Amino acid sequence: MKRSSKILLALVVVIVALAITYRAVNKAPSADLPANEQLTQVLTDGGCMDCHSATPELPFYADWPVAKSLIGKHVKDGYNVFDVQPFMEALQNGEAPNEVDLAKVEQILSNESMPMAQYYLAHWGASITDAKRDRGLAAVKEIRAKFHPNTLAAAEFANEAVRPVPDSVAYDAGKAKLGKVLYHDTRLSADGTVSCATCHGLNTGGVDNKRYSEGIGKQLGGVNAPTVYNACFNFVQFWDGRAGTLAEQAGGPPLNPVEMGCKSFDEIVARLSEDKAFVDSFTVVYPEGLSQATITDAIAEFEKTLVTPNSAFDRYLKGDKQALTAEQVEGYDLFKKYDCATCHAGVNMGGLTYELMGQRDNYFEDRELTLKSGLTDGDNGRYAQTKVERDRYRFKTPTLRNVALTWPYYHDGSVQTLNEAITKMAKFQVGREMKPEEAQKVESFLQALTGEYQGKLLTNDNMKK
Repeated sequence: MKRSSKILLALVVVIVALAITYRAVNKAPSADLPANEQLTQVLTDGGCMDCHSATPELPFYADWPVAKSLIGKHVKDGYNVFDVQPFMEALQNGEAPNEVDLAKVEQILSNESMPMAQYYLAHWGASITDAKRDRGLAAVKEIRAKFHPNTLAAAEFANEAVRPVPDSVAYDAGKAKLGKVLYHDTRLSADGTVSCATCHGLNTGGVDNKRYSEGIGKQLGGVNAPTVYNACFNFVQFWDGRAGTLAEQAGGPPLNPVEMGCKSFDEIVARLSEDKAFVDSFTVVYPEGLSQATITDAIAEFEKTLVTPNSAFDRYLKGDKQALTAEQVEGYDLFKKYDCATCHAGVNMGGLTYELMGQRDNYFEDRELTLKSGLTDGDNGRYAQTKVERDRYRFKTPTLRNVALTWPYYHDGSVQTLNEAITKMAKFQVGREMKPEEAQKVESFLQALTGEYQGKLLTNDNMKK
């Protein structure tokens, strides 16, 4: 046999072997498998853990001169945007995955953005075929319906990544009544000038509409005050997540030297104990008496009452097609098109994960250029608590509920208007330039997220000034 014929035969054998292998590794998971196992197989075949994890499996050419910087950037960006390991562990254990993680996977499968083309150079058998994609998307919907059921929405919206705000959440009425008094009580501050409501006014969207709030002695805090409305739906409290519960959050400001300035809760208890009528009513509900634990528990119970259901968007999700204008419906479509509904998922449309500020572009570098504002301790985000480098500049995603009332925006309060906040998010978080007419439609949609408090549409007194 001629040499050329042998080479040709060898190539044919290799191609056939590769084709057989390709078909084997790209076989869609069986429909008979549970949804979590199907999705696990799709993501494993797609090699998601190779980039989106703390321990990436790099290809053999990762250290080659040209490839090193390119692959290094892809791995860094991938891990910054989405650590897929907790999601995979939840699937493998048959547990509820985070709603945001689920929405991210759904978005990636829907827009066919992953795996990246360069990934195929070393993992040519890892493509997400149409069959795999369809099976994966169906599994996402099944998992969402099981672990995050959307019972309030109309059938066509029952599997959306966002859900309507419920009319109420369970709370103890007696404790909440006391908590309301304490929430507005300036005796929680050292000089009697600051209450919880000072920075989180119920008539101003649950915030104070200041870049940084004023504490005792007119001292300024280091981050923008987040809204107290719907805070019960957040997975943690504070931008850096240093409080795991509403009660833990309530215990922070009174002892903060910049905010309320008390040395200890003993000081607060002593002041409140001088009010016999209050002590008598308090001990009826809390026989153990006044303490840090009981005071913060009462405030937490009150904050559970601060939910704002029945926004125009909620009514739309429940089936009222007239609740939104045509522009707002288009805005919602754009909101999803620009991937906003991934990080801003769930009931609160946020508050479920920590996300890097500046996933696609350097937000802080841009802020320095435009506002001449250097980095502060408040910019460290989650890193301030964990000291893990990946957590630097990573913040709890804010809720978008009532966002039209809660200016200025971002953790640093550096953006005054909602429109600017939208366009900057598209640039820094998504890596896309949003057209002005698109931003206007998204803004119109976000206006529809203002809900009701105590049966009345929430307003902001500062809008009247």
